[in-house]
Amino acid sequence: MNEKTLTSLGYPQIQKNVANCALSYLGKRYARDMKPMVDAPLIQMRLEETAEAAALIRNGASVPIPSLDGMETIMDLLGTGYLFTERDFSHLAQFLRSCAQLMKYMEGKSEVAPTVSRYASSMIWMESLLSEIERCIHSGRIQDQASKELIRIRKKMTVNEERMKRKLDSLISKHRSIMQENVISQRSGRTVLPIKKEFRKHVKGSVLDESGSGQTVYIEPAELVGLQMELASLQAEESREEMKILGDLTSLAESYHREISLNTETVGILDFLFAKAKYAATMDGRTVRVNANGRVRIHHARHPLMGASMVQLDFAIGQTYSSLIITGPNTGGKTVALKTLGLLTLMMQSGLLVPVAENGEMAVYHEVAVDIGDGQSLEQALSTFSAHIRNMIGILEQADSSTLVLIDEMASGTDPGEGVGLSIAMLEELHSRGATVIATTHFGEIKHFAAATPGFENARMEFDTVSLQPLYRLRIGEAGDSYAYSIALKLGMPQRIIERSKLISDQGVSQTNSTVEQEHLNKTRNKMKSVSPSVQTETREQSADRPETLEPTPPAKAFRKGDRVYAAYLNQSGIVCDVEDSRGNIGVMLRGRKVKIHKKRLTLHISAQELYPGDDYDLDIVLETKENRKKRKLMSRKHVEGLKIELPPEE
Repeated sequence: MNEKTLTSLGYPQIQKNVANCALSYLGKRYARDMKPMVDAPLIQMRLEETAEAAALIRNGASVPIPSLDGMETIMDLLGTGYLFTERDFSHLAQFLRSCAQLMKYMEGKSEVAPTVSRYASSMIWMESLLSEIERCIHSGRIQDQASKELIRIRKKMTVNEERMKRKLDSLISKHRSIMQENVISQRSGRTVLPIKKEFRKHVKGSVLDESGSGQTVYIEPAELVGLQMELASLQAEESREEMKILGDLTSLAESYHREISLNTETVGILDFLFAKAKYAATMDGRTVRVNANGRVRIHHARHPLMGASMVQLDFAIGQTYSSLIITGPNTGGKTVALKTLGLLTLMMQSGLLVPVAENGEMAVYHEVAVDIGDGQSLEQALSTFSAHIRNMIGILEQADSSTLVLIDEMASGTDPGEGVGLSIAMLEELHSRGATVIATTHFGEIKHFAAATPGFENARMEFDTVSLQPLYRLRIGEAGDSYAYSIALKLGMPQRIIERSKLISDQGVSQTNSTVEQEHLNKTRNKMKSVSPSVQTETREQSADRPETLEPTPPAKAFRKGDRVYAAYLNQSGIVCDVEDSRGNIGVMLRGRKVKIHKKRLTLHISAQELYPGDDYDLDIVLETKENRKKRKLMSRKHVEGLKIELPPEE
């Protein structure tokens, strides 16, 4: 998957959340390296594993996953010739004991969690290695019984230490009056007496140090020199024997390299698996059926990073349509719906349970391509539209039947007319390649295209027209509005500006400008009538020198019910079934579906009067009766053939 796609949809945060649920360094590493898979059977198996682990957790089970403390260093250095320390072997022994505990626990869960239990059953019990480590090392110290030689050396050391203790007691009694304090000190690993400086000649021995004030000297008595040299020799022998014991243990551990590696990897996998299960529990995640045919049907879906505050989403695609156009007001939840579907798809393909209702179904895609956010870059001097186009070019380079395409705000950032045309052409291309497409838009032309084109469907984000608040619910099968006027009015926009906006939208900018010019011309003529004839004559002469002012464009002809009209941008013709509303939209029956199309985008092919001779006809009956529909087509074609007019292709 493209890293930009993963980042745009919030996938790195999912990786981080799963890693936080892991206990071991290896489980955390697997979570951070987690990526979506594309093999549908493998994904289904991973989902079932996670569901088993989640069921164990929901039933209150406390799975004894080893923490792998210290094992990262051991695995990195095992087999390199490194001599492991007592601390390393303490960590290894704890790991081996934890593995045995985990294997025994999962053996008892083989019936309720057979898939997860198989991981633990593949682990190897290294009893002889654990027994040898426990015999030689305890509490981070090599035991006396680790070897016979070590027993002999430590016994001699014990005897030597007892002799030194008795000798020191005798010296302290003898020199108590000249000692600075009745405390035995150590200097450079040697035992010394703290003697007052002025009495240093009263004690036979070597001065090894003196205090900072110079009032105390630390003397090693001559009687202790021989004993301390013997002790130092014994300590060196002890160190050599301990190194030998650690070397033997290291060699033994290296002989179990494969088994230790297998157990470590298995523990990491189980830790990662239960981390996914723990994360699923935080968002009430469930498994879904997986397919590779582009079918998606989920209910009560929630964005995993938004929590319970999100309104649940019902979504379906891939049965009768593979492209969905979502409309609705700004801040109505369109982008969240896109990101929810995209992120849940990535999570499902990573073997993660997703926050949806039971019996959901989701599709596996080899690529998830997104164009969400304008991606504008000041450093690269890219406009919003340029960024969109670059994203779309990248999407086209990889789009095929195994691609999920998510596009936010189609036709934005450029001239609406050109943007709409480009968007529709892009949708047609993606649909011809078999890609699954979900796009959001505010433009009515794209909604009409979706309503009239097989394989496309409209959807809208619900909006409360009374409170003017978005409801964040997706309703498939209906096209929505942007509610720009209602929202602007509620936010305090003056009523006169709203009315003016509606007028411009209904009439079109060019027609509105013509109306303004006509009003200005009428005012000028009225002023001319009020001036003297000589001035009028002069004005007319001056006007004659200027180019002739164009007359305003006459208003478009009103369409009647029953008129056969042609929508060029859809390349389809249909019958007018609803007269023009206040915004200039006309109801047209296209391929058995009624859509609203602005009158400026329609061309009259055959008037109702020509199609249905006579003064009286009932359009509803004509539209509903199949026989009349056939007659109308025959009459229409015969009439037009008589007029030698080229017809568009039959529906």
